[in-house]
Amino acid sequence: MVEHCRHILISRTDSIGDVVLTLPMCAAIKEHLPDCKITFIARSYTIPVIRACRFVDNILNWDEMSKTSPADQIELLVNTGADAIIHVFPTKKIIWLAKRARIKLRIATGRRWYTLTKCNKLVFFSRKKSQLHESQLNMKLLSPLGITGLYTLPEIATMYGLSKLPLLPERLHSMLNSTNKKIIIHPKSKGSAVEWSLASYSKLISSLDGKNVQVFITGTEQEKKWVSERISWPKKEYVEDLSGTMNLDEFIAFINACDILIAASTGPLHIASALGKKAIGLYSPKRPIHPVRWAPIGTNAEYIVAPEHPQKGEPLNIESASVLKIIEGYFA
Repeated sequence: MVEHCRHILISRTDSIGDVVLTLPMCAAIKEHLPDCKITFIARSYTIPVIRACRFVDNILNWDEMSKTSPADQIELLVNTGADAIIHVFPTKKIIWLAKRARIKLRIATGRRWYTLTKCNKLVFFSRKKSQLHESQLNMKLLSPLGITGLYTLPEIATMYGLSKLPLLPERLHSMLNSTNKKIIIHPKSKGSAVEWSLASYSKLISSLDGKNVQVFITGTEQEKKWVSERISWPKKEYVEDLSGTMNLDEFIAFINACDILIAASTGPLHIASALGKKAIGLYSPKRPIHPVRWAPIGTNAEYIVAPEHPQKGEPLNIESASVLKIIEGYFA
């Protein structure tokens, strides 16, 4: 029997990709409890992704909450009137606050010592040893609500709910040629993944048919500086480096306006996947960072796995021809 809840808090205060893979939980909750309100507790920089999800009713900014006193934090949680909280990413402080706020159902994994005394609904499973995808493992935390059963990856691919998208600014819209295929190259990952080499990305760009494509390099301002000190992108009229020129709202809208995104296992890859774009992920076969756990899950997502995990500091050994083949197949 599904536990009746009027208001559920979902706590996930880590990175963009993790948050994206948590959003299908919200769809599952709304499917079984259509009148239930969902509030997402998250970090500032991930909020644009959550704001775009039609299944989330409210957002609590953990960075802003953290600036207030513990008493004010507890009062804020009490005032939500929530009768359940799911600690998808268990944060000690939030777990402590939820218990002090006397939220009725406090759900978390039972494999961390600090959840044992402060959460009253524990779910026991190992993320590291599991053969399930991260998005499927997240769904396991719904079992104390009576929402059970294994969601398949094709089902999850349709459950992100990213329909409240920000508008694309005119300065970005004006760059897009309506007849050309638009490819985003996102070479860096802020250290969250084993990456492909800049030389391989450059070779891929040079192999593309410039008459039919536009290529956009994306990343942060810091990443742009790091990349520029190591490589010059091909001097092609169809290549534009937009690194450091977009905030996350703009980047989400820009991804939605393009056709393909190529990256290692990082947030923008999962955003593109959730938006139904051709998300091409580049992965190491090493557990637990392999695609069994972290592949992009979407209606047009695909990935390539290197034959072996590279030595420390080395890039993924994936041929640019393999990526080019996927691109040409998609545009055929």
